[in-house]
Amino acid sequence: MRTLFALVLAGVLPAAWAQTPVTNPMPDGSRDMYVGLGAVSAPRYQGAHARRMTALPLLQVEWSTGVFVSGMSAGMHLSTNPLLEYGPLLALLPRRNHSGNDGEWLGAPVAGFAGESVPTFGATDPKTGQPDRPTPPAAEKRSGNRLSGTDAIGARLQGGFFSHYYLTPSLRITNNLLAGSGRERHGATWTVGLQHMARAISPHHTVSLSADLTLVNGSYNRSYFGVTEVESLRSGNDVHTPSGGLKEVALAARWNWALSPSWMLGSTVRAARLQGDARRSPLVERPNHVTVSTGLAYRF
Repeated sequence: MRTLFALVLAGVLPAAWAQTPVTNPMPDGSRDMYVGLGAVSAPRYQGAHARRMTALPLLQVEWSTGVFVSGMSAGMHLSTNPLLEYGPLLALLPRRNHSGNDGEWLGAPVAGFAGESVPTFGATDPKTGQPDRPTPPAAEKRSGNRLSGTDAIGARLQGGFFSHYYLTPSLRITNNLLAGSGRERHGATWTVGLQHMARAISPHHTVSLSADLTLVNGSYNRSYFGVTEVESLRSGNDVHTPSGGLKEVALAARWNWALSPSWMLGSTVRAARLQGDARRSPLVERPNHVTVSTGLAYRF
Protein backbone atom coordinates (compact mmCIF):
# COMPACT_ATOMS: atom_id res chain seq x y z
CA MET A 1 0.00 0.00 0.00
CA ARG A 2 1.54 3.28 -1.10
CA THR A 3 0.61 6.11 1.27
CA LEU A 4 1.94 9.65 1.52
CA PHE A 5 1.39 11.27 4.91
CA ALA A 6 1.60 15.05 4.46
CA LEU A 7 1.61 17.39 7.42
CA VAL A 8 -0.58 20.10 5.94
CA LEU A 9 -1.42 23.01 8.24
CA ALA A 10 -3.59 25.02 5.91
CA GLY A 11 -4.29 27.71 8.45
CA VAL A 12 -0.72 28.90 8.08
CA LEU A 13 0.61 27.53 4.81
CA PRO A 14 -0.66 28.79 1.45
CA ALA A 15 -3.55 26.68 0.29
CA ALA A 16 -1.98 26.22 -3.11
CA TRP A 17 0.87 24.36 -1.42
CA ALA A 18 -1.42 21.75 0.14
CA GLN A 19 0.00 18.31 -0.62
CA THR A 20 -2.27 16.01 -2.58
CA PRO A 21 -1.94 12.39 -1.35
CA VAL A 22 -0.78 9.89 -3.93
CA THR A 23 -3.23 7.39 -5.31
CA ASN A 24 -3.66 4.69 -2.67
CA PRO A 25 -5.22 1.49 -4.11
CA MET A 26 -7.50 0.03 -1.45
CA PRO A 27 -10.23 -2.61 -1.32
CA ASP A 28 -13.72 -1.27 -2.07
CA GLY A 29 -15.37 0.29 0.96
CA SER A 30 -12.12 0.80 2.86
CA ARG A 31 -10.34 3.95 4.03
CA ASP A 32 -6.97 5.07 5.38
CA MET A 33 -7.03 7.79 8.05
CA TYR A 34 -4.54 9.78 10.15
CA VAL A 35 -5.64 12.02 13.02
CA GLY A 36 -3.36 13.98 15.33
CA LEU A 37 -2.09 17.31 16.60
CA GLY A 38 0.67 19.50 15.23
CA ALA A 39 2.44 22.80 15.79
CA VAL A 40 3.79 25.26 13.24
CA SER A 41 6.11 28.26 13.46
CA ALA A 42 5.53 30.66 10.58
CA PRO A 43 5.45 34.38 9.70
CA ARG A 44 2.29 36.20 10.85
CA TYR A 45 1.46 36.75 7.18
CA GLN A 46 3.22 36.43 3.82
CA GLY A 47 6.23 38.73 3.97
CA ALA A 48 6.07 39.44 7.72
CA HIS A 49 9.20 39.66 9.86
CA ALA A 50 7.47 38.65 13.10
CA ARG A 51 6.58 35.01 13.69
CA ARG A 52 4.14 33.10 15.80
CA MET A 53 3.63 29.49 16.81
CA THR A 54 0.23 27.87 16.39
CA ALA A 55 -1.17 24.50 17.46
CA LEU A 56 -3.44 22.92 14.88
CA PRO A 57 -5.27 19.61 14.39
CA LEU A 58 -4.03 17.18 11.76
CA LEU A 59 -6.27 15.16 9.49
CA GLN A 60 -5.73 13.05 6.41
CA VAL A 61 -8.29 10.58 5.12
CA GLU A 62 -8.34 8.60 1.88
CA TRP A 63 -11.26 6.46 0.72
CA SER A 64 -11.26 3.65 -1.82
CA THR A 65 -13.51 5.83 -4.01
CA GLY A 66 -10.59 8.22 -4.58
CA VAL A 67 -11.95 10.96 -2.31
CA PHE A 68 -9.41 12.43 0.12
CA VAL A 69 -9.18 15.08 2.82
CA SER A 70 -5.72 16.45 3.62
CA GLY A 71 -5.52 19.28 6.15
CA MET A 72 -7.95 21.97 5.00
CA SER A 73 -8.03 20.70 1.43
CA ALA A 74 -10.11 17.98 -0.19
CA GLY A 75 -10.37 16.40 -3.60
CA MET A 76 -10.89 13.26 -5.60
CA HIS A 77 -8.58 11.08 -7.69
CA LEU A 78 -10.22 10.40 -11.06
CA SER A 79 -7.39 8.80 -13.03
CA THR A 80 -6.88 5.06 -13.44
CA ASN A 81 -3.47 5.61 -15.06
CA PRO A 82 -0.71 4.84 -12.50
CA LEU A 83 1.54 7.50 -14.06
CA LEU A 84 -1.02 10.30 -14.01
CA GLU A 85 -3.09 11.66 -11.12
CA TYR A 86 -5.75 14.32 -11.57
CA GLY A 87 -9.05 15.50 -10.17
CA PRO A 88 -10.99 18.35 -8.56
CA LEU A 89 -9.55 20.15 -5.55
CA LEU A 90 -11.02 22.34 -2.79
CA ALA A 91 -8.94 24.32 -0.29
CA LEU A 92 -9.81 26.72 2.52
CA LEU A 93 -7.68 29.87 2.85
CA PRO A 94 -7.84 31.53 6.29
CA ARG A 95 -8.90 35.08 7.01
CA ARG A 96 -6.25 37.79 7.17
CA ASN A 97 -6.85 40.75 9.49
CA HIS A 98 -4.64 43.55 10.78
CA SER A 99 -2.85 41.04 13.05
CA GLY A 100 -1.98 38.63 10.24
CA ASN A 101 -3.36 35.28 9.10
CA ASP A 102 -6.16 34.31 11.46
CA GLY A 103 -5.60 30.70 12.52
CA GLU A 104 -7.89 30.96 15.55
CA TRP A 105 -10.67 29.01 13.83
CA LEU A 106 -8.27 26.11 13.27
CA GLY A 107 -6.28 26.04 16.50
CA ALA A 108 -5.14 28.17 19.39
CA PRO A 109 -1.93 30.23 19.09
CA VAL A 110 0.43 29.04 21.82
CA ALA A 111 3.33 31.49 21.69
CA GLY A 112 4.52 34.77 20.19
CA PHE A 113 7.85 35.56 18.57
CA ALA A 114 9.94 38.64 17.82
CA GLY A 115 8.21 40.72 20.46
CA GLU A 116 4.74 40.16 18.99
CA SER A 117 2.03 39.32 21.51
CA VAL A 118 -0.49 36.64 20.66
CA PRO A 119 -3.91 38.24 19.97
CA THR A 120 -6.76 37.11 22.21
CA PHE A 121 -10.03 37.07 20.31
CA GLY A 122 -13.34 37.49 22.12
CA ALA A 123 -11.74 38.57 25.41
CA THR A 124 -13.24 41.25 27.66
CA ASP A 125 -11.68 44.19 29.46
CA PRO A 126 -11.55 43.25 33.19
CA LYS A 127 -12.29 46.87 34.20
CA THR A 128 -15.28 47.62 31.99
CA GLY A 129 -16.54 44.15 31.13
CA GLN A 130 -16.74 45.27 27.50
CA PRO A 131 -15.20 43.37 24.56
CA ASP A 132 -11.61 44.27 23.79
CA ARG A 133 -11.15 46.59 20.83
CA PRO A 134 -8.41 46.14 18.19
CA THR A 135 -5.34 48.27 18.72
CA PRO A 136 -5.83 51.62 16.94
CA PRO A 137 -4.02 51.80 13.58
CA ALA A 138 -1.76 54.67 14.70
CA ALA A 139 -0.51 52.69 17.69
CA GLU A 140 0.09 49.59 15.56
CA LYS A 141 1.95 51.70 13.02
CA ARG A 142 4.33 52.82 15.74
CA SER A 143 4.87 49.18 16.68
CA GLY A 144 5.83 48.37 13.07
CA ASN A 145 2.72 46.49 11.94
CA ARG A 146 2.46 47.19 8.21
CA LEU A 147 -1.00 45.61 8.00
CA SER A 148 -2.37 48.32 10.29
CA GLY A 149 -4.96 50.31 8.36
CA THR A 150 -5.44 47.69 5.64
CA ASP A 151 -8.76 46.00 4.99
CA ALA A 152 -9.31 42.49 6.30
CA ILE A 153 -9.66 39.64 3.80
CA GLY A 154 -12.23 37.01 4.71
CA ALA A 155 -11.70 33.26 4.70
CA ARG A 156 -12.07 31.90 1.20
CA LEU A 157 -13.13 28.50 -0.10
CA GLN A 158 -11.14 27.94 -3.28
CA GLY A 159 -11.94 25.51 -6.03
CA GLY A 160 -9.68 24.10 -8.69
CA PHE A 161 -7.87 21.14 -10.12
CA PHE A 162 -4.75 19.06 -9.46
CA SER A 163 -2.67 17.11 -11.95
CA HIS A 164 0.48 15.13 -11.14
CA TYR A 165 2.68 13.13 -13.51
CA TYR A 166 5.24 10.51 -12.46
CA LEU A 167 8.59 10.78 -14.24
CA THR A 168 9.82 7.78 -12.23
CA PRO A 169 8.19 5.76 -9.43
CA SER A 170 9.72 8.18 -6.89
CA LEU A 171 9.67 11.48 -8.82
CA ARG A 172 6.58 13.40 -9.86
CA ILE A 173 5.67 16.78 -11.32
CA THR A 174 2.83 18.40 -9.35
CA ASN A 175 0.29 21.00 -10.45
CA ASN A 176 -2.33 22.66 -8.23
CA LEU A 177 -4.62 25.32 -9.72
CA LEU A 178 -6.98 27.15 -7.34
CA ALA A 179 -9.32 30.12 -7.78
CA GLY A 180 -11.63 32.10 -5.49
CA SER A 181 -9.22 33.89 -3.13
CA GLY A 182 -8.80 37.59 -2.37
CA ARG A 183 -11.18 40.39 -1.45
CA GLU A 184 -13.36 39.99 -4.54
CA ARG A 185 -12.89 36.20 -4.73
CA HIS A 186 -11.23 36.61 -8.15
CA GLY A 187 -7.73 35.61 -7.04
CA ALA A 188 -6.12 32.57 -8.65
CA THR A 189 -2.91 30.64 -7.97
CA TRP A 190 -1.04 27.98 -9.92
CA THR A 191 1.65 26.02 -8.07
CA VAL A 192 4.01 23.84 -10.09
CA GLY A 193 6.47 21.60 -8.31
CA LEU A 194 8.91 18.73 -8.55
CA GLN A 195 8.57 16.24 -5.70
CA HIS A 196 10.84 13.37 -4.74
CA MET A 197 8.65 10.88 -2.95
CA ALA A 198 9.38 9.40 0.49
CA ARG A 199 12.74 7.61 0.53
CA ALA A 200 13.85 5.40 3.41
CA ILE A 201 17.07 6.67 5.01
CA SER A 202 16.98 4.07 7.81
CA PRO A 203 14.41 1.68 9.27
CA HIS A 204 11.20 3.58 10.12
CA HIS A 205 12.55 6.91 8.75
CA THR A 206 11.69 8.43 5.36
CA VAL A 207 12.49 11.80 3.78
CA SER A 208 10.73 13.62 0.92
CA LEU A 209 12.08 16.64 -0.96
CA SER A 210 10.26 19.14 -3.16
CA ALA A 211 10.73 22.39 -5.06
CA ASP A 212 7.91 24.55 -6.34
CA LEU A 213 6.98 27.93 -7.76
CA THR A 214 3.67 29.76 -7.54
CA LEU A 215 2.15 32.01 -10.19
CA VAL A 216 -0.77 34.29 -9.33
CA ASN A 217 -3.09 36.65 -11.16
CA GLY A 218 -3.36 40.38 -10.54
CA SER A 219 -6.46 40.08 -8.34
CA TYR A 220 -4.60 37.83 -5.89
CA ASN A 221 -1.56 40.10 -5.71
CA ARG A 222 -3.66 43.25 -5.29
CA SER A 223 -5.59 41.63 -2.44
CA TYR A 224 -2.65 40.26 -0.43
CA PHE A 225 0.19 42.59 -1.44
CA GLY A 226 -1.48 45.72 -2.78
CA VAL A 227 -2.18 48.99 -0.98
CA THR A 228 -5.10 51.15 -2.17
CA GLU A 229 -5.18 54.94 -1.86
CA VAL A 230 -7.61 54.69 1.06
CA GLU A 231 -5.43 52.10 2.81
CA SER A 232 -2.38 54.29 2.18
CA LEU A 233 -4.02 57.21 3.97
CA ARG A 234 -4.93 54.99 6.93
CA SER A 235 -1.70 53.00 7.17
CA GLY A 236 1.03 55.32 5.94
CA ASN A 237 2.20 52.69 3.41
CA ASP A 238 2.87 53.77 -0.17
CA VAL A 239 0.20 52.99 -2.75
CA HIS A 240 1.03 49.71 -4.50
CA THR A 241 -0.96 48.20 -7.38
CA PRO A 242 0.77 44.94 -8.30
CA SER A 243 0.05 42.88 -11.36
CA GLY A 244 0.12 39.10 -11.72
CA GLY A 245 3.14 36.90 -12.30
CA LEU A 246 5.58 34.79 -10.34
CA LYS A 247 4.83 35.22 -6.63
CA GLU A 248 7.12 32.75 -4.88
CA VAL A 249 9.74 30.01 -5.23
CA ALA A 250 10.24 27.46 -2.46
CA LEU A 251 12.14 24.38 -1.29
CA ALA A 252 10.79 21.92 1.25
CA ALA A 253 11.84 18.76 3.09
CA ARG A 254 9.55 16.41 4.99
CA TRP A 255 10.71 13.76 7.48
CA ASN A 256 8.41 10.97 8.66
CA TRP A 257 9.23 8.71 11.60
CA ALA A 258 7.09 5.59 11.93
CA LEU A 259 7.06 5.11 15.70
CA SER A 260 4.86 2.03 15.33
CA PRO A 261 2.43 0.59 12.78
CA SER A 262 -0.17 3.09 14.04
CA TRP A 263 1.79 6.16 15.22
CA MET A 264 3.75 8.55 13.01
CA LEU A 265 5.71 11.72 13.68
CA GLY A 266 5.92 14.05 10.68
CA SER A 267 8.01 17.21 10.40
CA THR A 268 8.39 19.71 7.56
CA VAL A 269 10.71 22.61 6.80
CA ARG A 270 9.81 24.95 3.94
CA ALA A 271 11.94 27.90 2.81
CA ALA A 272 10.42 30.36 0.33
CA ARG A 273 11.28 33.68 -1.28
CA LEU A 274 8.75 36.18 -2.61
CA GLN A 275 9.23 37.36 -6.17
CA GLY A 276 8.16 40.15 -8.52
CA ASP A 277 5.49 42.65 -7.50
CA ALA A 278 4.74 40.68 -4.34
CA ARG A 279 8.32 41.14 -3.10
CA ARG A 280 8.19 44.87 -3.90
CA SER A 281 5.06 45.41 -1.80
CA PRO A 282 5.36 47.93 1.08
CA LEU A 283 3.61 45.30 3.22
CA VAL A 284 6.58 42.95 2.88
CA GLU A 285 9.11 43.22 5.68
CA ARG A 286 11.15 40.15 4.74
CA PRO A 287 11.00 38.44 1.31
CA ASN A 288 12.59 35.25 2.64
CA HIS A 289 10.60 33.18 5.09
CA VAL A 290 10.83 29.73 6.66
CA THR A 291 7.96 27.63 7.96
CA VAL A 292 8.65 24.76 10.36
CA SER A 293 5.97 22.30 11.41
CA THR A 294 5.77 19.01 13.28
CA GLY A 295 2.94 16.74 14.34
CA LEU A 296 2.07 13.41 15.86
CA ALA A 297 -0.63 11.37 14.12
CA TYR A 298 -2.43 8.10 14.76
CA ARG A 299 -3.41 5.85 11.88
CA PHE A 300 -6.83 4.22 12.05
